[in-house]
Amino acid sequence: MFIGHAAVALAGKRAAPRTSLGVLLAVATFLDLLWPIFLLLGWERVAIDPGNTAFTPLRFVSYPISHSLLAVLGWSLLAGLGYFAITRYGYGAWTVGVLVLSHWVLDWATHRPDLPLWPGGPRVGLGMWHSVPLTIGAELILFGVGLAIYLGTTRPRDGWGRWVFWGLMVFYAGVYFANILNPPPGDARTLAWVALSAWLLPLWAWWADRHREVTPQVAETAYGSVDRPAVA
Repeated sequence: MFIGHAAVALAGKRAAPRTSLGVLLAVATFLDLLWPIFLLLGWERVAIDPGNTAFTPLRFVSYPISHSLLAVLGWSLLAGLGYFAITRYGYGAWTVGVLVLSHWVLDWATHRPDLPLWPGGPRVGLGMWHSVPLTIGAELILFGVGLAIYLGTTRPRDGWGRWVFWGLMVFYAGVYFANILNPPPGDARTLAWVALSAWLLPLWAWWADRHREVTPQVAETAYGSVDRPAVA
């Protein structure tokens, strides 16, 4: 998934209104932020294999550190505890941990059986990627729901909060459909270098979220006051 992970981050703002969308997006996509680094280091492997599934030409040969369930549980715990140690914001810490784990759950729904339960262990995956219409339909619905939740949770403070945010949403949609329509990358190393650019998206989301504020209704529920500042 791509916009599906972004959708979960958007929805996470309702669970942890004091947490920046940049942080939420970073943890929801954390496994895919680690993955290209591990590819370039030679610790994990992917092959360009058109026809491997109907939706993607990628064959995930080995990614036990970034995408095995056991490793993801560790990343989830580490992220949640790390966030709590920095912010002391309990709701945010739980949300951060759950969002890291949500990535594996969404991948399990979409991937063919290539996700290891633990390094060297059995591989699982429901294979939604074997159907292009089902994959696109499910991701667009998920993205629409996440976007609606975020828009119901926050409002722009100024023009930047409106246009920077919508620019990010349009960019996500554009990249998603470009990946579907464009030919596959030439080799795995090129793919890894391009995938590293995803590190910029949480920064973009943080910038947009800095120019938005939680709606009074959500603030009253979350804080008991409309004046409580965001954590980050």
